[in-house]
Amino acid sequence: MKYITVEFSNLIGTITLNNPEKRNSLSTPLLDELVEALNQLQEQKARVVIIRAPKGARVWSSGFDVNELPDHGRDPLSYNDPLEKALRAIQRFPAPVIAMIEGSVWGGACDLVLSCDLAFGDHSASFAITPAKLGVPYNSAGILHFLNVLGMRITKEMFFTAQPINAQRAFMHGILNQLVPEEVLESYTYSVAENITHNSPHTIEVMKEQLRILGGSAVLSPETFERIQGLRRSVYDSKDYQEGKRAFLEKRKPVFTGE
Repeated sequence: MKYITVEFSNLIGTITLNNPEKRNSLSTPLLDELVEALNQLQEQKARVVIIRAPKGARVWSSGFDVNELPDHGRDPLSYNDPLEKALRAIQRFPAPVIAMIEGSVWGGACDLVLSCDLAFGDHSASFAITPAKLGVPYNSAGILHFLNVLGMRITKEMFFTAQPINAQRAFMHGILNQLVPEEVLESYTYSVAENITHNSPHTIEVMKEQLRILGGSAVLSPETFERIQGLRRSVYDSKDYQEGKRAFLEKRKPVFTGE
């Protein structure tokens, strides 16, 4: 694989995001390889999977590749979008998936971390969800991932400000299960993974699926769903959506008008 590396040892799979030139941006090729790697590890009957960046990374992932945002008038985060497929592959993987975080996590990569079952990080970790900086309407499934972990107040803060929260706050609000020193992050993460491998894989698989179903069990009426889709469409049809993408590619601050 070109953008990630995959290892399997002692029933533990390791997927390393490995495209430093693009700061591990979540491009379609990288996301496709991530899904392929999860499929391979499922066939190998991995009992735990760890997703990480190379040791010492300053950026875990810079988030969704803005170059791949569609032109206005198309939903940038539809059900069949590569990022959405990757998130579902993580959520539906039959064994626990652990995010091991060194460095900053941006945009859609935050959603990827929250879609993992557990997350451990060191003090270099930070998290920012940035659709408001790009004029992108985030989808309901993604917002629910944040609500399930962070609750309403912190979810609003992160989406409205688009500013990073540091490792200490991430631990305090539940993004990280544990915050550990840099020098022991790897050994700690793999010790937890090894502990999991000694437990019943079938029991864990069933409980993970139960938790996934219960976590998304709020029922929306067809009218409410259509209203949400209409609200999101008003954003990706807007001038602000075009301006956000253009400004990012031109490396300047966007000028949003609310139109």
